[in-house]
Amino acid sequence: MSEQDTPAPSTSASTAVQVIYCGVCSLPPEYCEYGPTLSKCKEWLQEKHSELFDKLYSQTNIENDVATLSLENKPTNDAEDKKKAKEAAKIERELQKKMASKVTITRIARNKKKSVTNVGGLQNFDIDLKKAAKNFASKFACGSSVVKNNQGIDEIVVQGDVSDDLYDYILETWPNVPEDNIELTEEKKSKK
Repeated sequence: MSEQDTPAPSTSASTAVQVIYCGVCSLPPEYCEYGPTLSKCKEWLQEKHSELFDKLYSQTNIENDVATLSLENKPTNDAEDKKKAKEAAKIERELQKKMASKVTITRIARNKKKSVTNVGGLQNFDIDLKKAAKNFASKFACGSSVVKNNQGIDEIVVQGDVSDDLYDYILETWPNVPEDNIELTEEKKSKK
């Protein structure tokens, strides 16, 4: 084949579009107004991405949008407003529940020098326990599994005393778990 027969490479390269997602409702900021938490979304957007906030909610943009509105286009719907308020209250309750829940890291003595570490409460922060157990096992080079405790709640059992390291690893791996919500405790085996 000669040089003239080969097609020339395309010079137009496509670039990936960077999309910003809201830290409150997890929608793109352009769609936050359709969600139940608009005021919190606006606060987050102004704090984190002020230039985008100015673009979306500047006075001139709002005036242009208001100029194109008419009262005849949209009838008021109280049922829809109640539904949005109910959804906003549900999201607020879930957030409060998440902030009130605790992750407990408990070191339990098995024998004289043997111990296991139990981690409970990670599922409250939307963390997959099986994946977390696998991460713990590979990070600390030990056995790790998901088991049900006496109350029937799933928790992770890690072989060995890795409670302090687990504390640091949870904070760096899952930043949505607040440091104040992690408790380190120690149980000693009762003598019979």
